[in-house]
Amino acid sequence: MTKCLVIGASGQLGTNLTGSLRAKYGKNQVVASDIRPTKESSQNEPFEVLDAMDFEAIKKVVEKHQINVIYHLAAILSAKGEQNPEMAWNLNMTSLLHVLNLAKENTKIQIFWPSSIAVFGPSTPKDNTPQDCVMDPNTVYGISKLAGERWCEYYHKKHGVDVRSVRYPGLIGYKTLPGGGTTDYAVDIFYKILQEESYECFLKENCYLPMMYMDDAVKATIDIMEAPVDAINIRSSYNLSAISFSPKELYNEIKNQISEAKISYNPDFRQAIADSWPNSINDAEARKDWGWEHSFDLSKMVQEIIKGLKEQLVIH
Repeated sequence: MTKCLVIGASGQLGTNLTGSLRAKYGKNQVVASDIRPTKESSQNEPFEVLDAMDFEAIKKVVEKHQINVIYHLAAILSAKGEQNPEMAWNLNMTSLLHVLNLAKENTKIQIFWPSSIAVFGPSTPKDNTPQDCVMDPNTVYGISKLAGERWCEYYHKKHGVDVRSVRYPGLIGYKTLPGGGTTDYAVDIFYKILQEESYECFLKENCYLPMMYMDDAVKATIDIMEAPVDAINIRSSYNLSAISFSPKELYNEIKNQISEAKISYNPDFRQAIADSWPNSINDAEARKDWGWEHSFDLSKMVQEIIKGLKEQLVIH
């Protein structure tokens, strides 16, 4: 029987993934955890206050709840990582090694760990970026993700750890606020336009980046974890793709539904980060190995987010 622990459950991905896992396996089969309590943690659903840097604390929670699947999502993202590189490196690396070492001790534990398009860099092919290519990340987030990919493959080959990973593009949802990533403009723009009717974008209008609606990201995460072990041929991390668009294209799609929407552009330090990332991703290996397919194009995604946010913000 699947018994999951989600580390970093209060973040953007964690909030959505925890809800989907509980809907699939039952609420008592999924233990959410984060470094501090949330309002959700008091809703009679399993929750543990957990520091991802504390190996013994993680081990205690795993033993207490008889966990056999860990979704390790705790991380400092790209933009925030540049403001405190040493902290980002320490959290992103140490916490990953903790869960890998737990699974080394108990090989019945399956690990999911998210990588990112941040592993790519200025020398990486920009268009239709292949699974295997030059990776020269120039952010501490990207460096930590690339190092993490190597650790995952190492622990699989040396210790038989069943660790699985995908390289997420920018993830877009509406259930939580932006978390400090370079692609978070595509989340923040909806909040700002619905509440204030205008948005100042920190990227250039024609800056193309790979993106994905949160529902597709959650589906990919669960799909790869449920795939047969012999279907997983890449133990570093799979390329994952859905759609690519620019801030201008996203704004135009929003304006089709909210005519009074306004945007301006004031690129900051995050533009240099975005410039080092691909425009589009080739994820043929994920589609071939474990049947990955995305469901949301740009238009469908925008409709879903506006509808969901209007309900969430009580705007009519």
